[in-house]
Amino acid sequence: MAMNIVIMAAGKGTRMKSSLPKVLHRLGGRSLLQHVLDSTASLDAQSRIVITGHGAEQVEAAVSAPCLSFVRQMPQLGTGHAVQQVLPALQGEGTTLILNGDVPLIRTETAASLIEACGGHSLALLTIDLADPSGYGRIIRSAAGVQAIVEHKDASPAQRLIIEGYTGMMAAPTGMLKRWVAQLDNNNVQGEFYLTDIVAMAVAEGVPVLGIKAPDETEVLGVNSPVQLADLERRFQRQQAETLMEAGVRLADPARFDLRGRLECGQDVEIDVNCVFEGQVSLGEGVRIGANCVIRNATIGAGARIHEFTHIDGEGLGVKVGAGALVGPFARLRPGADLGPEVHIGNFVEVKNSTMARGAKANHLAYLGDAHVGERVNFGAGSITANYDGANKHRTSLGADVHIGSNCVLIAPVTIGDGATIGGGSTISKDVAAGDLAVARAKQVAISGWKRPAKKR
Repeated sequence: MAMNIVIMAAGKGTRMKSSLPKVLHRLGGRSLLQHVLDSTASLDAQSRIVITGHGAEQVEAAVSAPCLSFVRQMPQLGTGHAVQQVLPALQGEGTTLILNGDVPLIRTETAASLIEACGGHSLALLTIDLADPSGYGRIIRSAAGVQAIVEHKDASPAQRLIIEGYTGMMAAPTGMLKRWVAQLDNNNVQGEFYLTDIVAMAVAEGVPVLGIKAPDETEVLGVNSPVQLADLERRFQRQQAETLMEAGVRLADPARFDLRGRLECGQDVEIDVNCVFEGQVSLGEGVRIGANCVIRNATIGAGARIHEFTHIDGEGLGVKVGAGALVGPFARLRPGADLGPEVHIGNFVEVKNSTMARGAKANHLAYLGDAHVGERVNFGAGSITANYDGANKHRTSLGADVHIGSNCVLIAPVTIGDGATIGGGSTISKDVAAGDLAVARAKQVAISGWKRPAKKR
């Protein structure tokens, strides 16, 4: 049977008090809508359709994909009106799954259970028992099963005492859904077309209406305000932290941990407090991450130590840190930094688009940009590669066992041969042969008896 997945993402989100469409606000580094799309990606659907409205062009550009289509709801006149717009795009006579773009943590397994319960012949509603179901439509049951959903705004005082709420997500037989939705009217307090009214139609036709309870409150919570978004962020981060800890990762405090992408960890990884991981990050066996680090798009080898307050941003090129390397504190690794085994990068050192071979060291106050650094090089405090001439970038090459003294400027393009030494305070603009000493600085002059100028009184 054909399966359609429909995701409703047309709302403005007035309570977010933002010019950004609600479904594009981010949770764990991805938009709310992208979370829902990712959760449904593995389901065997013939079509995935997103209903857009407010900020439609922005929403469609943000999540556009070859397997995805869009239908616009203009104006937005309720959930039933939204589904009316998508009816011509529904394929076949199987099942249509309807999800909400502002309910980001719906699990693939839960969505699949709705589809299975529907089976192309029943109306399956995803429900949840809540201590405070305010704002949720109430599930009205009888001995025969679900009889209706009453929207919170239309519910009587007695109905509002019901704790089982409708999550806004359902799976329906596609042919029946088309017929029911075409019959909806807006005779209610809000003057809107409610999708929930199809429950009464199904009951009238003798179609089974099943209430499938979600196993976890968090996966069905929607986002309507910054407060709700922040609450869901912490819930999501706690889920991710627990998954990592169950796999053996030691988190100093799971309440002070943020993962905004994908994190793969080997055995015996330790992560201190207030660390943020973004994009794709891989930590090898025995890696230790100090407090207050930000790591984005990086691969860190076994036994490496990332000291406190280090910032690693691989962006498009990625960053690699070799086994046993020491980085930080207060270091910065930028895109294209590729550190070999046992490399040392110390405090206030920045590395960009450079390779550093085994055992190379830059321990203090240095900049290495567009450079190749050979094995066991010692790059002195205050030294830099001057890689930019105002128009183009150029490379610096340092052979094995080179020693760069403090406060040197290497003006690229320049090559320093194996074992060469650069005297402290030198500005080097020409190649230096292997084993040579190069010194390029002004002659020291001492003036005896010199006195500083004195202020006139």
